[in-house]
Amino acid sequence: MATVDMEKVNKVYENGFHAVKDFTLDVAEGEFMVLVGPSGCGKTTALRMVAGLEDITSGLLRIGGKVVNDETPKERDIAMVFQNYALYPHMTVAENIGFALKLRKLPKADIAAKVKQTAEILGLTDWLDRKPGQLSGGQRQRVAMGRAVVREPSVFLMDEPLSNLDAKLRVQMRAEVQRIQRRINVATLYVTHDQVEAMTMGDRVAVMRSGTLQQVDHPQTLYDHPDNVFVAAFIGSPAMNLYEATMSEDARAVKLGSQTLPLPDDLFEARPGLTRYGSKKVVLGVRPEHLPAAHDGATGPTLVGNVDLIEALGSELVIHFTIDAPRVQPEGATTDDEDATAHAGEGVARVDPTTKVKVGERITFAVNTEGMQFFDMETDKAIWT
Repeated sequence: MATVDMEKVNKVYENGFHAVKDFTLDVAEGEFMVLVGPSGCGKTTALRMVAGLEDITSGLLRIGGKVVNDETPKERDIAMVFQNYALYPHMTVAENIGFALKLRKLPKADIAAKVKQTAEILGLTDWLDRKPGQLSGGQRQRVAMGRAVVREPSVFLMDEPLSNLDAKLRVQMRAEVQRIQRRINVATLYVTHDQVEAMTMGDRVAVMRSGTLQQVDHPQTLYDHPDNVFVAAFIGSPAMNLYEATMSEDARAVKLGSQTLPLPDDLFEARPGLTRYGSKKVVLGVRPEHLPAAHDGATGPTLVGNVDLIEALGSELVIHFTIDAPRVQPEGATTDDEDATAHAGEGVARVDPTTKVKVGERITFAVNTEGMQFFDMETDKAIWT
């Protein structure tokens, strides 16, 4: 097994485009690290530099403690799975999986044994004699993974391997990929633009924006304690509601449009830095799940909005509402076109499915103050100390 360490790695193309900037990241032995961010943020470029498919402009890349900047992909002992499978259509599943071993000129008996073992791990034993064209998308993806697993690499790289699958199969394959990674137990760097995929799969998640690493942490920590407005907006589905707000003179309440929310004392124990923001503007964030309907028995400071749309999902209602406070939406923080073009004051709440409410009515939410997030208007950084 091996670790992967990237230290102040940069990628600058000949045309001057700075794709990856001072990128520092470590992946431990056996760790499943997910690199996530919007399209064009540099995550695939970072992965390709680890693979040796892109030259590193500056900085150091270590695999197993050894600097490998100038080594070829073959010398790095890595295996990579792409989103397009890249299977040989004229070969059987067994031949596809064992092709790399054949190139190494291993004895046929050894190849057959390794292919059989890999097929058992991936649940492909019954399909070894079939061609890729006879397989489903999920089965083809497992074959692509099998070609990587059979080599017993020290590092496993995956570039959006599930993006070509339908929604239901993607959910199933998330669990499959995690199970396989746990079994082979090697350092894995997994790239995706899907933050739900990142949150459900990664031991840790690294969030990128415009070539720069924004935050690296456990999924729950990213959700509960985002370092800045971008991470707050990107992590979570539906996305966090972010508004321009103003703290009261004594900083014990926050004004959101025409409404004022009193803030409890325990909030200042967690965020003592808020006391410095009296009468100042801040970015206030509230997640949809922290806005239960007040008449469902929830307690806390109340926020009233106009109901614009209701989505009944069975287990919950997703309510789209409007308040008279300016909305904040960091550029590139969402891949959802509707969210990206949201109008000022729009918000989303997730409430109990039994909530009685209709489009056009006003609804009162009980704000969960423990989940409120506060950010500096100028720096976008979270306000804590």
